[in-house]
Amino acid sequence: MDRELAPELVAQTRRKSWLIGTALCIGLIAGILWFKTLLNTSVEASKIRTAVAQTGFVENTITATGEVIPAYEQIITSPIRASIRRVLLTPGTRVRPGQPILELDKSLTQIEYEKIADQLALKQNSIEQLRLKLNKNLFDADVNDQIKSLSINKLKAELNDAKRLLKVGGQTPEDVTRAENLLQIAQLEKRQLENDLTYNRQSMSASLKESELQAQIEATNLKVLAHKLKQADILTDRAGVLTWVNEHIGSAVSEGEMLARLADLGSFRVEGSCSDVYAEQLKSGLPVIVKINETSIRGQIVQVKPAVQNGVIQFAVDLDDNRHTSLRPNQKVEVFIVTNRVAKSVRVANGPAFKGKRKQFIYVMTSPTVATRREIEVGLSNFDWVEIKSGLQPGDQVILTDLSEFAHLEQLTIDPKKP
Repeated sequence: MDRELAPELVAQTRRKSWLIGTALCIGLIAGILWFKTLLNTSVEASKIRTAVAQTGFVENTITATGEVIPAYEQIITSPIRASIRRVLLTPGTRVRPGQPILELDKSLTQIEYEKIADQLALKQNSIEQLRLKLNKNLFDADVNDQIKSLSINKLKAELNDAKRLLKVGGQTPEDVTRAENLLQIAQLEKRQLENDLTYNRQSMSASLKESELQAQIEATNLKVLAHKLKQADILTDRAGVLTWVNEHIGSAVSEGEMLARLADLGSFRVEGSCSDVYAEQLKSGLPVIVKINETSIRGQIVQVKPAVQNGVIQFAVDLDDNRHTSLRPNQKVEVFIVTNRVAKSVRVANGPAFKGKRKQFIYVMTSPTVATRREIEVGLSNFDWVEIKSGLQPGDQVILTDLSEFAHLEQLTIDPKKP
């Protein structure tokens, strides 16, 4: 005997049938649309963008990023160990040459200056005393030498008298010998005095020179400290804008510690960075194109930094027009590094139709309403131009719009009707 199915099972069966039916309908509609797309061989003229092939130069570029910074930025440091007494200007202030930025407490350095000045005065006084002493010693040695000369003259006379008396029997040979010995002793003593006098002159001169050099060192230290005290009046030496100032009043600063940063906003340069994949191609002297919105400014790489951080290599760019009105500090810009250049070639404006492949297909307008697929070979490229090595002639009108969906068609109809 047959039994009726449960209501839940009946509802589940109906629901499953509806789902299968709905899925089949959606698949059928999608298939129809896809087939219709395959049959579509036209595109509206308003939806495509074209460009005419022409002859000109093409530069191959590497894409990088950059930041505009002031071409000149001065870091003002503390010339002495001091503390900040007062801040006179705040960051963002435009300054003129000679304008004070902040005031330092120079009392410790002033005390040190006075101490060195006193030491120099003592050294100069000791030099004068040494000079007087040396002059006295030289004078005494010279007088002793003169006295010894007189003694020698006396002994010579006595020797002559002894020799005369010996001839007449008034002296013995021993007396003459004694007189000769006394004369020789006196002559040796005179030679010793003359040698001591020469040595004393040289020694005294060296001692005096040493003391004078020590005094000269003290004078130089004093002059350096005086210069530092003068520099401790923190003034601007050129016009510009203060970008940073140490505003911690009362804080101690060491010699050489940064107090302020001054930028000249009249001229700029660019700090660029790109992937280290291009490290071998990157070198100083390469031309660069800096793009700011619709403005392009040319320049060249002047420095490639040796360190690579997080897969990024950095470089510095000097701009040909570093005072361009479009330049702003801390502005992010596009940087294109020119690695190669072809002086004369067939070129087309760059667009979505070019996929970066060496050989590819594009559409060329053969009449106002027909575009024909054509294979081309691509050479150098940049953000403006693409070099066409083969497949195009100057004057050909190329469709720059991406028409990948029509890649199976040899010809494409261009519908002039407006959408």
